[in-house]
Amino acid sequence: MVVKIKDGIYWSGSVDWEVREFHGYETSKGSSYNSYLIVDEKNVLIDSAKHYMFEELIGGIKTVIDPRDIDYIVANHAEKDHSGCIDKIVKLSGAKVITNEKGKEHLELQFNTDDWEFVIADTGDEINIGKRTLKFIKTPMLHWPDNMVTYCIEDKILFSNDAFGQHVATSERFDYELGNIEEIFEDAKEYFANILLPYKMLIPNAVNTVNDLDIEYICPSHGIIWKEEIEKILNKYLEWSSGECKNKAVIAYDSMYDSTKKIAHAIGNGLLDNGVEVKIYNISGTPMNTIMREILDAKYILIGSPTLNSNVYPPVAMFLAYLEGLKPDGKIAAAFGSYGWMEMATEVIKKSFEKLNFKIIDDECLKCKFVPKEEHIKKCHEFGKKLSKDIL
Repeated sequence: MVVKIKDGIYWSGSVDWEVREFHGYETSKGSSYNSYLIVDEKNVLIDSAKHYMFEELIGGIKTVIDPRDIDYIVANHAEKDHSGCIDKIVKLSGAKVITNEKGKEHLELQFNTDDWEFVIADTGDEINIGKRTLKFIKTPMLHWPDNMVTYCIEDKILFSNDAFGQHVATSERFDYELGNIEEIFEDAKEYFANILLPYKMLIPNAVNTVNDLDIEYICPSHGIIWKEEIEKILNKYLEWSSGECKNKAVIAYDSMYDSTKKIAHAIGNGLLDNGVEVKIYNISGTPMNTIMREILDAKYILIGSPTLNSNVYPPVAMFLAYLEGLKPDGKIAAAFGSYGWMEMATEVIKKSFEKLNFKIIDDECLKCKFVPKEEHIKKCHEFGKKLSKDIL
């Protein structure tokens, strides 16, 4: 399928309705690999798709031009969800590959590029393709060292690569076509929290770069194209990268015999009593990326686990590793859990909190030997109330 954005400029990507996993990130709504075709004196394809989408990608391009007439492929990012079809397209068309030095290095490590002709772009470099001029801006570590964006000056379109994307499969291509625009902002928030969060300190500069351009469309590599809500998504990125927290607590736990679950809900009820927004998740039953979306702007994070083999429960261990990799900061944290003959889980959890420089709050009521009795539940409830007042 091909969708016209402006005269001579098309979305020529692929919608992956079935994909449910992306680097350990659960894509319950599928995803899209957004490729863009510019038809001019020189025909340009911006990014491609995963390798198994080649026939769909080429089929769409064929409805506009003969794929053999592609003159340039812009590789904004060398990761395989962007570059998976590049080798076949180069072989088919003989197109030159426009990328930066890091992009070239990464492509050479993934493909046999002996016969490829590269055009190396640096920030501010431009290439004229006829009626249009493409300008390139490097955005390293958003989210790989090779990332860059491409700006079509005359048409005021920013091809933003992984910035401003979402993992969703939809039949709509533009923000103004969506019935529930707030839902797509939640999808964009989840994408940010699970992909761009470790590099959030770079986001303000990237947003300022975008603001310096005259933009009518932002065309990311995944999800919908922004037109009507450009200002709002830019402001959201500044908000998410700022580290500002809501009066919200995320309680994530796993439980063997419901003892840790009882503690989680008792603490949560105490927080609720004092007006804190509370999100409680069983780690085994919730995608990690969903939990991270809520942690992004939460003030409090509480993680609970039973002790198993002198360690945390395996799903909790996996979540802690995921959390450490994404590096949220500025949180007030507490570890809780039940145990049998020896308590170890909360100590393991607190080590993760220490690595992330969280402010750790401790209390004896957060540890329970076997099953919490009514008096213990009351203490956990009271802990939640005190925590919400920052008096612990």
